[in-house]
Amino acid sequence: MSRTHLILTAMLGSACLLIGAFAFQYIGGMYPCTLCIWQRWPHAAAVVIGILALITGWRALPLLGGLAALASAGIALFHTGVERLWWDGLASCSGNSIAGLSMDDLLNPAITIAAPVRCDVVAWEMFGLSMASWNGLLSLALMLIWLTAARRDT
Repeated sequence: MSRTHLILTAMLGSACLLIGAFAFQYIGGMYPCTLCIWQRWPHAAAVVIGILALITGWRALPLLGGLAALASAGIALFHTGVERLWWDGLASCSGNSIAGLSMDDLLNPAITIAAPVRCDVVAWEMFGLSMASWNGLLSLALMLIWLTAARRDT
């Protein structure tokens, strides 16, 4: 496989993981926790890096793409440990917080306030692996593709 095809594969892999995450959120109604959101940012960076690598051909960009994928994998594997209660998560690890709501809003029964999304609860799993675990494994695979692209001349 050529360097261009490897970059395109890795970039599209990150784009697909982002699309999947947004589909779970907006179609499936599964709101992300803080760690879930943090896992998305490196994939967004990898997509931008991939576009720049395809346009400019700069040799160092696939290495940056690999670092972005590794960053997402690291966050995902940390999140997996939090979900499995292997270690404690972050003190601020909840989504849909009540920050910014007034006391009147909190006491008003007509206003629906979403429950916080906890990082230490597995919201979805397939074959015994959570969404964070799958992201971690797939991100490691994407990192290997990025690194292979970095080693290719053409």
